[in-house]
Amino acid sequence: MRNSVVAVVGRPNVGKSTIFNRLVGERISIVEDTPGVTRDRIYAEAEWLTTKFNLIDTGGIDLGDEPLLTQIRAQAEIAIDEADVIIFMVNGRDGITGADEEVAKILYKSNKPVVLGVNKVDNPEMREMIYEFYALGFGEPFPISGTHGLGLGDLLDEVVDHFPERTSVFDDDDTIHFSLIGRPNVGKSSLVNAILGEERVIVSDIEGTTRDAVDTNFSKDDRDYVIIDTAGMRKRGKVYENTEKYSVLRALRAIERSDVVLVVIDADTGIIEQDKKIAGYAHEAGKSVIIVVNKWDTVESDEKAMKNFEQKIRDHFLFLDYAPIVFLSAKTKKRMHKLMPKIIEASENHAVRMPTNILNEVIVDALAMNPSPTFKGQKLKVYYATQVGVKPPTFVVFVNDPELMHFSFQRFLENRLREAFGFEGTPIRIYARRRS
Repeated sequence: MRNSVVAVVGRPNVGKSTIFNRLVGERISIVEDTPGVTRDRIYAEAEWLTTKFNLIDTGGIDLGDEPLLTQIRAQAEIAIDEADVIIFMVNGRDGITGADEEVAKILYKSNKPVVLGVNKVDNPEMREMIYEFYALGFGEPFPISGTHGLGLGDLLDEVVDHFPERTSVFDDDDTIHFSLIGRPNVGKSSLVNAILGEERVIVSDIEGTTRDAVDTNFSKDDRDYVIIDTAGMRKRGKVYENTEKYSVLRALRAIERSDVVLVVIDADTGIIEQDKKIAGYAHEAGKSVIIVVNKWDTVESDEKAMKNFEQKIRDHFLFLDYAPIVFLSAKTKKRMHKLMPKIIEASENHAVRMPTNILNEVIVDALAMNPSPTFKGQKLKVYYATQVGVKPPTFVVFVNDPELMHFSFQRFLENRLREAFGFEGTPIRIYARRRS
């Protein structure tokens, strides 16, 4: 199911980041009493009454001409483009300012549902401050306090009411959906064309050429696929073309709709921090992952070079130790034949369900090899395990006390399951529960 997207928008210093941190439950955004501190859009998953959604914190929209303020405004406008619902934040203590009115004009043009939050209403006696904000034309203002967490429930009820109807992101359970993510100019569009065997999408060396995510259905060897190319942003202007971080939200949406995610790396330029950040989104979403090293024709491609590059990937992507690595060249088609079998295998492993009796045989053998640990004088007792979900494979281990299940022992169980069942390409989840 695709999560709805909510953008928190407003002029600088109205408390957007404080509200963002309240909603996601942790201090992700930097909070400081200086206008313009939040320079980038920041993304996180939030939840209200079992409804999950993606939340975007934005830099304050300021109509000044300084380059930084211009970039902040551009980022906020991108967030507005991508959002299903917008929370328009104002400062109740300041009343309506000229900057609020300018932000309102931008929001009128978006034709998106807007929920007006009046922040810094810290006690009931201050509620009369909200009435003048009806003049902004967005209906009922909701008094809230980011500092104390007041009024957020009513605000979120209104936000969730505006969400579009949730539908399945998959048209057919037998169809393998896979996406390509990575920073600009690593050859994602060229790789799409190489997979499809025809020039179905525009290929260019200019960063940001692909303006929209392109879904393409195709069949190969009696299997149906949907390939999702996520390069770039869909809208106008150089700001979309030249800044890598603007493609993050599109990658997140594509990841949600995928069984398998191809993390594409440029062999010529090597690994950068952005590659790890992008790959982390796929891992956290529980998707199968394949690391694709493209442009392998541009480097000295002997066995030693390949092993050295593979070791660099393993060192940098410790959290993706389960992901296979495929070296290829979309341009020359070299080693392209190795990719599709890996996609099929990763997809099948992502959806595999293990018989309970065989699963418990592996757990028993694992405990015989490495007895459960003792913590603070108490010994962890493992009774049995069962698989409770797929995509990714998810297991519950019933024990005497979940607090005694140390991360290292959980990791040990994961390694034993991988040795027994493979699971190449897919993360697996293991949870400890007290036996009732």
